[in-house]
Amino acid sequence: MSRWDERDDVARGDEYDARCKALADAGESIHGEADLISTLLHGRAGASVLDAGCGTGRVGIELARRGFDVVGTDLDPGMLDTAKEKASEVEWVLGDLADVELDREFDLIAMPGNVMIFVAPGTEGRVLGNLTRHLRLGALLVTGFQLGSGKLSLADYDMLAAASGLSLVDRWSTWDQVPFTAGDYAVSLHARQPDTLG
Repeated sequence: MSRWDERDDVARGDEYDARCKALADAGESIHGEADLISTLLHGRAGASVLDAGCGTGRVGIELARRGFDVVGTDLDPGMLDTAKEKASEVEWVLGDLADVELDREFDLIAMPGNVMIFVAPGTEGRVLGNLTRHLRLGALLVTGFQLGSGKLSLADYDMLAAASGLSLVDRWSTWDQVPFTAGDYAVSLHARQPDTLG
């Protein structure tokens, strides 16, 4: 069971989506992740993006609106139902990131929204390995998650990423590329290496 499934204190589906809409209505930017991803892909229309742990599709739908070829996947059917209602033209796939098979490769895979600290304990390496299989050679994986006691550490994350054939390219403390020095949140950018083909 994932840590997400164990949580009963988090908003889901339409309720989760309503919170994001309230932030946007209050004038707050809710597209920092999409802004960074667009920058990383140089705004190249048609570039393929997997929104891994997509939830209600906030990031994936915005990327599709900007002209990217987006697939979203999540293991929470309620969250995916909301995403489908908002953007039926995007491909939404129900599945566990540790073993979902999408039969294609992507230019970039994004895991915003603390995905890595919500996966089932002990599956972090499998998640990274499976996602790496879905990356083109040299393609990018960007993920952001909270740090702290009892959570996945950056040292462990980097070790698991390296074991999956990923190399660290950059790291920031926010999605708007503020340099990481220390703190309770990190956004990490990795690239798939040639020796991971096979």
